[in-house]
Amino acid sequence: MNQNTVSSSESVTKKYKKRSQFAEIWRRFKQNKGAMVGLFVVFVIIFIAVFADVLFDYDTQVTAMDIANRMKEPCMEHLFGTDEMGRDIFIRVLYGSRASLSVGAMATLIGLIVGMTLGCIAGYFGGAIEDVIMRATDICGSIPHILMGIAIVSALGVSTMNLILALGFTSISSFVRITRAAVLTVRNQEYVEAGRAIGQSEAKIIFSHILPNCLSPIIVQVTLRIASAIVAASSLSFLGLGVKPPSPEWGALLSAGRTYVRTKPYMTLFPGLAIMVTVLAFNLVGDGLRDALDPKLRK
Repeated sequence: MNQNTVSSSESVTKKYKKRSQFAEIWRRFKQNKGAMVGLFVVFVIIFIAVFADVLFDYDTQVTAMDIANRMKEPCMEHLFGTDEMGRDIFIRVLYGSRASLSVGAMATLIGLIVGMTLGCIAGYFGGAIEDVIMRATDICGSIPHILMGIAIVSALGVSTMNLILALGFTSISSFVRITRAAVLTVRNQEYVEAGRAIGQSEAKIIFSHILPNCLSPIIVQVTLRIASAIVAASSLSFLGLGVKPPSPEWGALLSAGRTYVRTKPYMTLFPGLAIMVTVLAFNLVGDGLRDALDPKLRK
């Protein structure tokens, strides 16, 4: 009975500590009004992207042409106006959030998995392995990301998957640096030495003890990299190296409207605003998470 009572009390204490830690992070995050606004905008964009097929019919509302209503100014019927094919720009901008957000998220996920793995290896083992990984990271990081993305997409061919691979590759270096720096701060802590003392494998120590204590800067970097990936994806699509038409994507919509920028500026205004608002929202969330997760700012 006594052992059962002690074990149950320990489990309750662990749950309470875990719950109170998340509650404290959420409390600090809520104090940042800008971060809360950004979080709301991000949730709205994610909702639209996930349920785009439910909200809109792709064949009749997104890609169907209506030449009789082409180049129509913004009005109650068409809030953002229509393009050169008579398609409603408002619906295409909303539906385009799916392509832009999915490309940004998947590219960031690729960079996160590869970069976090390499960063953990470099930070934990050190020596020649660290030198090789970090020098390769420095070489990749010295090349402008847009230029590298253009080179990769041009070599592999223009497609959405190749765009994701190109942007994912360009984001690896930032995750390697962030993860390595975080690992270096905790690899000599007592709990890591205890894991070695009881004979745990290197992989077990890295993924069970080191990595969970390095997640704070990595989480912040994820939000910031998604914003950067969205901008990069829009830039490559603007150059014709991204999502192929007639699929709506914010960079492709900007590219289509640049021909009429002097006479019909709304065709580039609204896709540009969509990119700006989305990137700003992710940056606000990232700033809020950085402040909430920074132990130096905790009272």
